[in-house]
Amino acid sequence: MVEKKLKAKTAALISEFTALTEHLTPSTNVLDLACGTGHNGKWFLEHGCQVTFLDRDLSKLELQHVSDKAKLLEWDLETNNSPTLSANSYDVVVVFNYLHRPLFSQIIDAIKPGGLIIYETFTHQQASIGRPRNPNFLLTDAELKALFANWRCLHYSEGLLGESSNASYKAQIIAQKPL
Repeated sequence: MVEKKLKAKTAALISEFTALTEHLTPSTNVLDLACGTGHNGKWFLEHGCQVTFLDRDLSKLELQHVSDKAKLLEWDLETNNSPTLSANSYDVVVVFNYLHRPLFSQIIDAIKPGGLIIYETFTHQQASIGRPRNPNFLLTDAELKALFANWRCLHYSEGLLGESSNASYKAQIIAQKPL
């Protein structure tokens, strides 16, 4: 029997936020941080952007072919001797289901003035219904919004997101860095 492999979809926060395409050009440089299978970064590749896929383990990355617009970085950003993200390098940084608070300053610095952060991850309420449960991997109330308080907020949501069978408590933000 052939095992079916579920295809990961682009996060709704990206695919359903129609105003996002107004910010994209062929020179848009995107970082898909903690990219996993790369499904979010692939959406940006399909829209003509340059995409850096970064994860501590790229073996789960599902790219049919590596285009000249894709850059692969296998870095563990949670170690003491890890590389740092270059300042003012990205027009868009995308982070989903990943939280390592010491990286926030690097993420903020890596985004060019006028660039976007697209971030979605679990809140502390998630522990009441499932994983993750470790508070190190869960945002506190309005934590994500506070981090980007001086940015122009294009979208913010916090609460129970998704279909009832697989809903999760998450916070999500799309915000533009001041010029």
